[in-house]
This record gives sequence, structure tokens and C-alpha cells, in this order.
Amino acid sequence: MSNLDPFVAIADPHRRYLLEELRRAPKTVNDLASGLPISRPAVSQHLKALLDCNLVSVTSEGTRRIYSVNRPGFDRLNLWIDQFWS
Repeated sequence: MSNLDPFVAIADPHRRYLLEELRRAPKTVNDLASGLPISRPAVSQHLKALLDCNLVSVTSEGTRRIYSVNRPGFDRLNLWIDQFWS
């Protein structure tokens, strides 16, 4: 598990966009880059930050890497937020 703070990761609007897109369905970098005004390498860097704090996961299908939301990775966020409603 990485030490990257998931709150830092989701502070970036491009990363929040990527999470919203992945919430709908797993996608490739190309799929995700088509909706953003940034390069594919930049999208890959944002995905790496999300991977490093376990908010997304990646699987390989042949030469394609498919990214998806890693629901267990959101547990840390949920635990912190839930303390305000307990």
C-alpha cells in the first residue's frame, strides 16, 4: 500500500474526472484521454497517482491495460468522512 494521501490524489480536477469516468465503466487510457484536454502521457501520470493510493486498479487484456475503480481503496476515505456522521 502506498503512503500517498487519497485526499491529495482527488484534489486534482483531472483525477476526479477520471474517477467519474471509471465509476461508469472500466476504460483504457485512450478512452479516458479522449474526454480530457491533456495528453495521453499526462492521463497515464494521473492514473499512476490514483493507482499509488489504491483508488484505481488495472488489469491487462492482451496489450491493453484496463483501469477501473478500486472500491476497497475508497475505504480510507469513507472511514474518515463517516466519522463526521457517527
